[in-house]
Amino acid sequence: MDKELLYNMIFKRKSFHLFRNTGDGRITEEELKTIEEQYKSFVSLDPGIKTGIRILPAEETNCKRGQEYCILLYSEKKSDYLRNIGYLGEQLDLYLVSRNIGTLWFGIGKTDESSFEGMEFVIMMAISKVEDEKKFRKDMFKSKRKPIDDIWSGQLIDGISPIVRFAPSACNTQPWLVERSKDKLTVFRYKKPGKRGIMPADKVSFYNQIDIGIFLCFLDLCLNHEQIEYDVQYLNDDGSDREKTTVAVYRLKP
Repeated sequence: MDKELLYNMIFKRKSFHLFRNTGDGRITEEELKTIEEQYKSFVSLDPGIKTGIRILPAEETNCKRGQEYCILLYSEKKSDYLRNIGYLGEQLDLYLVSRNIGTLWFGIGKTDESSFEGMEFVIMMAISKVEDEKKFRKDMFKSKRKPIDDIWSGQLIDGISPIVRFAPSACNTQPWLVERSKDKLTVFRYKKPGKRGIMPADKVSFYNQIDIGIFLCFLDLCLNHEQIEYDVQYLNDDGSDREKTTVAVYRLKP
């Protein structure tokens, strides 16, 4: 998959909390097949984890946002499978935007299709064709996100620090923190005490692990765009409810 194409879509994408006035265009059968094929080309954080997608008509899920379809993301339940599906799913998200298909990470989605080819349902994404490109983001920097000081400590990196904070999260908790020390970036899954957004308390960790995968996708695309080479080590996330969980350490090359 073209990383630069995905990077450019960061500035265009928006979360369609409701699909209204998006035009008369419809996602074609050919496009649905192409989406399934493109998914196979996306980069996984752990190739040892089997994943897959199914695309169902909207009425076969509990998502009622005016969408045409929902993409169901499935995975084997292995260590860090949630982070992995978030990383893959965000590539899918950005690819769909490049095809003028609007998206919404639907964090409380349910379906009767709870298993598929030995994998378990993890999360869904609502999608619809958007005929008018003006319905996408006009100015990403006007969207409401956490201040940069809330998600990044240490020296900022032009082209990286100001962009990664716009990563979407499944229930908009934005549970990430980057600490920079010289050439090292340490990424944490961060849970602010007492804050959980709209999620049930017992689901906070589940969705935040997916969110961290989404964030790492943004971080990697930005580093690639800025031509900053790096080595990265991913650390096991045990899913605990502690305030800070280290998930990745990046070492930037001179």
